[in-house]
Amino acid sequence: MKIAPQRVVTLHYVLSDAHGQVLDDSRARAKPLEYLHGHDNLMAGLERVLVGHAAGDRLSVTLAPEEAYGERNDSLIQEVGRGAFPQDDLAPGMRFQTPGDDGPQIVTVLELRADGVLIDTNHPLAGQTLSYALEVLEVREATRAELAKGHPLPVGVEPSQVEDRKAP
Repeated sequence: MKIAPQRVVTLHYVLSDAHGQVLDDSRARAKPLEYLHGHDNLMAGLERVLVGHAAGDRLSVTLAPEEAYGERNDSLIQEVGRGAFPQDDLAPGMRFQTPGDDGPQIVTVLELRADGVLIDTNHPLAGQTLSYALEVLEVREATRAELAKGHPLPVGVEPSQVEDRKAP
């Protein structure tokens, strides 16, 4: 079966920066990536190159910043009050996940100031050219429940546990 919209894809990947430094390796973590193709669960540049591939295929792709996490945007650097953080012992380089307009976002502490904290809400990989070595492990049709939810469901979850039910 080939990768196409409405299919669940399981794959291993190695993510490297433009200098060849490995940033993430799903095989080393023994945790393959599983996503629902065509539902914005994966960056568009990766989905585009995966279309038509099947289990057993290996491929490499290099994505420019605009195809990956976008260009860096200096307007996303701002100062906020210390009360915006759940802990007092902040340090530059610390990262937190917060809710954003388009889903969760990562906030990086840049600098501690007398009255606040300078933060960067750019994705940590924004502005970088990224390379992926991909190995497709499995491609299968998505269930109705997965299509309704927009993502793969964990093994053992029954559709009746997640499908929306109409009120009587």
